[in-house]
Amino acid sequence: MSEKAVKTTVSEKLDRNALAELVARDIAPGSFVNLGIGQPTLVSNYLKPEQQVTLHTENGMLGMGPEAHGDEIDGDLINAGKIPVTELPGASYFHHADSFAIMRGGHLDVCVLGAFQVSATGDLANWHTGAPDAIPAVGGAMDLATGAKDVYVMMSLFTREGVSKLVAECSYPLTGVGCVTRVYTNEAVFLLKEDGVHVRETYGISFEELAAKVDVPLIGPSAGTD
Repeated sequence: MSEKAVKTTVSEKLDRNALAELVARDIAPGSFVNLGIGQPTLVSNYLKPEQQVTLHTENGMLGMGPEAHGDEIDGDLINAGKIPVTELPGASYFHHADSFAIMRGGHLDVCVLGAFQVSATGDLANWHTGAPDAIPAVGGAMDLATGAKDVYVMMSLFTREGVSKLVAECSYPLTGVGCVTRVYTNEAVFLLKEDGVHVRETYGISFEELAAKVDVPLIGPSAGTD
């Protein structure tokens, strides 16, 4: 696949905020969405009112707005990551069990989660590294991975040691099997399809460089992407 077949949008890899803005733009208008703890919470800051996206947080709220700052902060109004948030007109609150019923019942169009690893076939590992001293923290991730219609992952593509988190097979305990449809990273956007891993676009890296660093076969956009 030639380098020209892949769109390189900027000269450098994306930072966390630019990546969150990209994810926000890709969420379809009218969607019901859950944003996971960590990087995904930043997506709420970049959703446009005209998108009419309704955000769900697993601690019991629909209609969550962007992060709260200054005088906006209400100590009783937080998301699942304990970050102060705002509420949008029509916001509603409910029991934790009802919140999980929304997640498990297939009512969410998209969830955006972080990850330790994602496999080429869409398996997700994001709750435990398997290390003896690690504290398992699955939260509602399994419910979201199973219940949401689409699972988007936001993560850095490489570990601090330079090892790809996009892998042929996850070595960490799984959160969900075959559930991830897209992976947003600071160096590329990947679409996980039945015929393989498609690279939609790259950031500050050529397709050839990316393919050499990621140990799974990659397919360029000329083969078709959404």
